[in-house]
Amino acid sequence: MGEHFRAFSFVDRIHALQPGVRIRGSYAIPADIGEFSGSLVAEAVGQLAAWAAMAAVDFKSRPVAGLASSIELLAPVHPGQVLELSAELETVDAEAAAYGGAASVDGTPVIRLQHCVGPMLSIEEFDDPQLIRDRFALLQRAGAVPGAFGGLPSFPLEPANGEAGDCLRATLQVPTVAPFFADHFPRRAVFPGSLLMHSNLELAAALAARLPQPCSGGCWTLRGLSDVKLRAFTPPGERLEIEARSTHLSGNAATLTVETRKGKRVISGARVLLAPEELS
Repeated sequence: MGEHFRAFSFVDRIHALQPGVRIRGSYAIPADIGEFSGSLVAEAVGQLAAWAAMAAVDFKSRPVAGLASSIELLAPVHPGQVLELSAELETVDAEAAAYGGAASVDGTPVIRLQHCVGPMLSIEEFDDPQLIRDRFALLQRAGAVPGAFGGLPSFPLEPANGEAGDCLRATLQVPTVAPFFADHFPRRAVFPGSLLMHSNLELAAALAARLPQPCSGGCWTLRGLSDVKLRAFTPPGERLEIEARSTHLSGNAATLTVETRKGKRVISGARVLLAPEELS
């Protein structure tokens, strides 16, 4: 079976839709995968919002990752759990879709996205519009068979030279071939922005581990991102440079900036917010 709607699709069912306004859905995280990161939870919320936006414009165009004012990482999720997804469209037209959304597990919020904006591009550039319509109808009726996602391949960061105490640099080799490219997208393979965000957070976590401890002891933990900007598509096989830098540090809060470049061109950036780990 092909990887379309399997390798990088994180909405199993649409439970309610108010066209052009709001949408609710769910996704069952397969129990047999190693992990399901916060970046993929954000992806699931974004995909649900994308279904609502595509339906609002009669599947002529689709939103792609662009900007996010705030992404709050409220709690981790685990394989075997079911994500309860929701999104509200602030605006949607032929040019762009703006939305906010959230995900919960058993009623407990795990992520919240605020003021996200994605430019609307022709669906035909990325996928078969009829297949998208058919999938939407399936999600609204019986829902997709859960468990299709088989996890992600490894693409580790490679430490780079020139590190300082308040800065870490690394390179990311985007795979040339990977199952998720057949789903993101069939007609134009693009490295998902959520996976780029995951790599950015991985480097940010490594830098956080090197910072002086919070006043309360313990260690720093990632609490969210702000001013997230994805400026360009990344095709398969690209080699990217990522930098994480400490910009603020106090006894109970810290802020990092992360930036990704292709050569001299900045293709993404964000601020990462840290807080002391809650001790039990």
